[in-house]
Amino acid sequence: MGPLSLPPDLPDLDPECRELLLDFANSSAELTGCLVRGARPNSSESHNCARSLLMADRMQIVVILSEFFNSTWQKANCANCLTNKSEELSNSTVYFLNLFNHTLTCFENNLQGSAHSLLQLRNYSEVCKNCREAYKTLSSLYCEMQKMNELENKAESGTHLCIDVEDAMNITRKLWSRTFNCSVPCSDTVPVIAVAVFILFLPVVFYLSSFLHSEQKKRKLILLLW
Repeated sequence: MGPLSLPPDLPDLDPECRELLLDFANSSAELTGCLVRGARPNSSESHNCARSLLMADRMQIVVILSEFFNSTWQKANCANCLTNKSEELSNSTVYFLNLFNHTLTCFENNLQGSAHSLLQLRNYSEVCKNCREAYKTLSSLYCEMQKMNELENKAESGTHLCIDVEDAMNITRKLWSRTFNCSVPCSDTVPVIAVAVFILFLPVVFYLSSFLHSEQKKRKLILLLW
């Protein structure tokens, strides 16, 4: 097995940090392989592999690593990215990742300047203008996937999408809002403002109506006295 390589979708990671992360990934892979290969049982008298490999070793390295991998798989919600049989990526996951790559490509193609680093450039007006639809489509799909996941897991509280999808959306949102300082106009802005203004003026309307009502009573009372 050759040295590992990092995925290309880490645009906001400094080159020095990428190098450190890659070194750690390779070292971890080598250490894991060394631990498993060196997890020799104290006795090999039994022909039962489960007993020989899992129970006879005092440190139980194979068991520890197996539990760690299973726990990591569950915490990352990897099953939520796969089909029901867990054999391949679901259609929605494939579609989302394709849109994610399309959005990142749009970001890169619309950066202004001679350099191509997402961190060094500062003029992002073309990105905001030309990539708005791609970003909105990706964000809308992510929200729909969240809703579907909540419906499918009604009994489980705090369920998440798989880590690949969540990380991809977090990267895109960070680039869009923090790095590029872009925004997406909300079509519901006018109704929201109208409702807010109506609620704000409710007390004024209430007190004004109360005042007018009391004044009307006073006039009736004066007329009766006269």
